Amino acid sequence: MADIRTAQPRAVAQAMQRRELLTLVAMCLGVMMTFLLITATISALSAVQADLHVSPSALIWIPSAYTLVVASLVLSAATLGNLYGRKRMFCVGVVVMIAGGLLAATADTTATVITAQLVSGLGGALILPNSLAILGATFTDPHRRTEVITVWAASSGIGLAIGPLLAGVLLDHSSWHAVFVSNPVLGVITLLVAVPFATESLARGERLDVAGALLGTVTIAGLVYALIQGGQDGYTAAAVLAAWLVTVVGAVAFVVVELRVAAPMLDVRLFASRSFSAVMVIAAVSLLGFTGVAVLTVMFYNNVQHLNALDTSWRMLPLFGVYVVAAFLTGRVIRRTGFKAPLTVGLLLGALAVLGLTTVGADTPYSRVWPLFALFGAASGLVIAPSTAAALVSVAPERAGMASGAVNTARQVGSVMGTALLGSLFTARVSADLPHQLAAHGVPVAARAPIEAAVTSGSTGTRPPTGAGRAAIEDAFTSGVHTGLTVVVAVFFAAAVLALTAVHNRPHQNGTPMPTPSATPTAS
Repeated sequence: MADIRTAQPRAVAQAMQRRELLTLVAMCLGVMMTFLLITATISALSAVQADLHVSPSALIWIPSAYTLVVASLVLSAATLGNLYGRKRMFCVGVVVMIAGGLLAATADTTATVITAQLVSGLGGALILPNSLAILGATFTDPHRRTEVITVWAASSGIGLAIGPLLAGVLLDHSSWHAVFVSNPVLGVITLLVAVPFATESLARGERLDVAGALLGTVTIAGLVYALIQGGQDGYTAAAVLAAWLVTVVGAVAFVVVELRVAAPMLDVRLFASRSFSAVMVIAAVSLLGFTGVAVLTVMFYNNVQHLNALDTSWRMLPLFGVYVVAAFLTGRVIRRTGFKAPLTVGLLLGALAVLGLTTVGADTPYSRVWPLFALFGAASGLVIAPSTAAALVSVAPERAGMASGAVNTARQVGSVMGTALLGSLFTARVSADLPHQLAAHGVPVAARAPIEAAVTSGSTGTRPPTGAGRAAIEDAFTSGVHTGLTVVVAVFFAAAVLALTAVHNRPHQNGTPMPTPSATPTAS
């Protein structure tokens, strides 16, 4: 009889551990979907452009439409999860992403592809904060929660790594439509795990902050639109200036409203803590660098060393692979070191790795490049996962939705800046440097204008120049890549100083922080 009584609690404990593990698997699969789509879409752009005859200005909106919606709605999506159930909203998000992927896979016009990306963005916005909030509510022990969140954050790197590889393989054997089928397949698997095993959770007594949700969405949408469109039209164009104005007015109105409502969507008092604010900045900077380096690397290998999508993806594996391993291990390291050390060291190492990449040229062998990729991957693992975990362990479990929405918004804005802002700097540098390179390489004056027009229109892939013209383009693109990387170096060094001086090291040692909205956070 005693053995039976002992076995029952053990069986219950094992069942709970199994449910927790499968919940973690489902949430990681969900976040993989959201990031896989980013790099898979970027890898398929050339094929989409060639098939649908997409103009360069419209082409940028195929990946950007997804990011715009995710960044704009992720904070509101966290609130919906708090009110109506995080598991329910997560599953709805997966279904919406499946629908978006199927729409893209059957698209035959540019407008349809962009619409499909907008739909997928809605799904991604629902998945990201609610998957993180589910983990925060499931794993209530601060140490265990930190480890689990670092695993969740590492899954984004897996998605980013798989995207180009999968796209490269599919493009070798099929049309670009097949690239968008991968997410629906992964979505079905995610639902099969999440529906039976994830536990529903919500924030008791929370009410819908309609004004805050609308103002937050408009503010983030204005910011993201300005960053994306500014990269094409210039940041002083009329439409872009209007977007900046909407962003500023919306932000001020959002803060005023959130300070006055009884149940704010985002308690802006959290940002009174220098440490919490620093974590948000670091979260944005980490994704700016990670996505920016990835995009600039793709530009370099495609336009300077003339590699296809699959060959480029293989060369980037050290970056993504080491990032995943480092992110997994960092979750355990934080127990001993706290947050300050990995964040500061990671940002410094990342800056040094990218500084090394600024010396890479058209003739640089891969044997000199892959150690720098590996170092940057390790540095990103020390920063991205801990910055995400730091935001959640600084709040009580019932406020995990609010914290996850805030940190995911910061991450998505950083991701947009990595692609749009660095992309615009890259483009501007290429345009400014190309005439000088053409002259330096001795290209005849009559041949320079057609080459410049071909580079501007993005048609060099179909009609590549040869000889001196090709060398001039390679040098101009290399200069553009180096300009973007130099910005990453500067931003990472500045963020390292911020981490060292403003981040609190062990917020979970203070008990359960911020039990009420008016409490002051001690975010790491």
